[in-house]
This record gives sequence, structure tokens and C-alpha cells, in this order.
Amino acid sequence: MKFDGAGIAITGSGSATPKAVIHNDDLSQLVETSDEWIRTRTGIANRHLLPEDSSLSELAAEAAKKAIAAAHLHPEEIDLIILATSTPDDLFGSAGKVQQLIDAKNATAFDLTAACSGFVFGLVTAAQYIRTGTFQKIVVIGADVLSRWVDWGDRTTCVLFGDGAGAVVCQSSPQDQLLGFEMYSDGSQNECLNLAYDGHPKYLIHDVSIQKGGYRAITMNGREVYRFAVAKVPEVIEKTLFRAGLTTEDIDWLILHQANQRIIDAVAKRLKLPSEKVIANLQEYGNTSAASIPIALDEAVRAGKIKPGQTVATSGFGAGLSWGSAIFKWGMPH
Repeated sequence: MKFDGAGIAITGSGSATPKAVIHNDDLSQLVETSDEWIRTRTGIANRHLLPEDSSLSELAAEAAKKAIAAAHLHPEEIDLIILATSTPDDLFGSAGKVQQLIDAKNATAFDLTAACSGFVFGLVTAAQYIRTGTFQKIVVIGADVLSRWVDWGDRTTCVLFGDGAGAVVCQSSPQDQLLGFEMYSDGSQNECLNLAYDGHPKYLIHDVSIQKGGYRAITMNGREVYRFAVAKVPEVIEKTLFRAGLTTEDIDWLILHQANQRIIDAVAKRLKLPSEKVIANLQEYGNTSAASIPIALDEAVRAGKIKPGQTVATSGFGAGLSWGSAIFKWGMPH
């Protein structure tokens, strides 16, 4: 629903990835695997890992600063910061710390947790604030440091994940550039991909016991997640196109969550999109969860691939299980 006729335009992007790189051959020294095994099954060659003396907040702030600069804005002009992450520095949230790091002193800030769908869900959330006239300039950040929660002795998961952050600036616009979106969840498949709490009973007093603990490493049923993604992602993009009154021929670029090259290829084939319209960078970064779409978007914009006015279809999918799609035109309309 629109209260004042405001639309949303996505006007700037930024990204940040750690300098430290772990190659497939490096992983073969940790677990029984090989470069060929990893590449043929996932398409991943490298992953960037955050060093022990850095934080998710710093990585997210770097991406946000770049996006704000690209949108030709100053940090104090930002009204809202939405940080999509599943790996905050603080369980109470890290968006406030990002606000302080980028000196966006006039911005409200909060975390949004939707795992690998987080960026798409965050973008849609930002659009509602802008469309209702509540805020005019919003930074949406997707950032995750999954290296913190990977079991580096589990060869089925440690080869997949990397760290990174990507961000976009959304602004009020007389012409709405978010053409359509769809979001879904299915908690019945929640156990397929987890970073679960591991609690132990602790007796206090008067027969009162509570639970104390931490979190386990990431666990995943790769086969089920693959089947889920290949079925649901083309479907949600097709529904979004229908809602927007578009066809696949209207898509200039497709950017999917960078989980597995086979998933990306299968979705593009189902949508009958040629490979030259598909943007993928998981070979270099692996699965960076909520960061994967905005990192790929930012790199394509800065490389001159994505141009103002072009139509970009995105889809995030993952833990929850959750999935969604957002289709938008890049840049502020003239």
C-alpha cells in the first residue's frame, strides 16, 4: 500500500571482502577433499575469510560507506540502516555499531535475520518504509561472517562458505523502480539448514532450572537444499515477473544468491535466460549468505555491466527455509 505515492530507487552500491583467501587446495590440507571435487560440485574455487582482529560491523560499515558515496550522499543524510545478517558481533544486534562506525548519526538502525534470503527481505522492508513516506534514504546491508560458525573438520560444509558484506542505498523516487517482489517461508523444512542453539540445563534454586549454552556449527542437508532451491527459485521469479507485468525477456540481468553454480545454472535454464545475462562470482567468494547478492551486484555495477535503467532480477534462498525475489530497475530514474 502506498500512502503518498512515493516510489523507491536503488541509487548506490558498495561491497567489502576480507583480503585473506583460502583456496580449494588449502582446504585439502584440513579435510579430505580436492580442488576438482569442490569445483565440479559447487563451482567454488576460493573464499575470503575475516581475520581474528576484525569484526562483522567493520566489514558492513566499509560496504555501507562505499554505497553512500556511490549514491552521492553523506552519512548524516541516511534515515535508516537495515543490517541483514545471521552472524552479528553482538546477539543483541550490530546495526547500531555500524551506524556509529559510518557516522550516520541521524539514522535508526536494526538487524534483520533471514539467512541467505536476508538481503532480498531487507530490500523489500526498506521499500515499505519509503513507500509509506516514513523514511527517504535507507542503507540496506547484507553481511555475514560464516567462518565463525563453520565446522572446519566437516568437508561437506567447510568448502562452501566465505565472509563478506554488500550494501545498497535506497531513496525516495517519484517513479517506483522496485517492479515487484515475492517472499516465502516454510518452517516444516527448517532442519535442512541450521545453526542451532546448544543448551544445557543449569539448576538455580527452588527446583528452577534454566538453559545455558552456545551455538553449534552449521549443519546442512545439501541434497534437500539443492532440490528446494531448484524448484522454488524459478517459481518465485516467475511469480514476481507476473506480478510486475513482465516476462523473462524483460530481464537484463539475473543475480541469484551465490550458493552453488549448479543451482544458478539450473534456474537460468528453467527461465530460458542465456548465461551472458547471469551474474555469478561464487567462484571467488563462495557462499557469503546475505552478502552474496549485493556483492555480486556491486561488482557488476562497478565493472560497467549493470547500467542505469536496466532491469535486475534477484532471488535469495536458504535457511528457514526462506526464499524470495525482488525485481528492480537500477539507478534513479531521469
